[in-house]
Amino acid sequence: MARVLAAERYAKALFQLAKEQGEVSSVRAELRGLGSLLEENAELRQVLLQPLHPAAQRRAVLASISEKLGASQLLKNFYAFLVDQRRLVAFAAIEDAYGALADADAGLTKAQVRTAAPLTEDQRRRLQSALGARAGGSVELEVEIDPSLLGGVVAQIGDTVYDGSLKSQLQQLRASLAKG
Repeated sequence: MARVLAAERYAKALFQLAKEQGEVSSVRAELRGLGSLLEENAELRQVLLQPLHPAAQRRAVLASISEKLGASQLLKNFYAFLVDQRRLVAFAAIEDAYGALADADAGLTKAQVRTAAPLTEDQRRRLQSALGARAGGSVELEVEIDPSLLGGVVAQIGDTVYDGSLKSQLQQLRASLAKG
């Protein structure tokens, strides 16, 4: 829990600096670049995220990688700061929190959607439009195929769940018939 709170603080600070410089989307892309590199390379993860390696060595490795990735000075400084504060281990959480801040700033909401079968492009557009109207902005769908659903869609935006699944509709029908 403490790591998540710290990640949110660091992400918020980076977001504010990026916003002041008008670089919110480019900083997000740069964070994704390093995040992907860390995800794909176990040896790099070990060098950067293990406290066994001296901070100076980790800073040097990060500086070299930052140069190769074409990172901005803002992120080069941020990465060095994370090493100094021993917070580089929370990089994935920082990247996620920064992404959430960038999305919120852009008025974009994410919706987790479960469907019984893949959505057609038209269904996807209509669902996105309907959820966007409810959420009061743009919605990005994260679709997951769930074979346990008989049909329909279950969408979640934040804490709100919209259950349009066939299973739910059958349960409602059963309850209404039982009431008489």
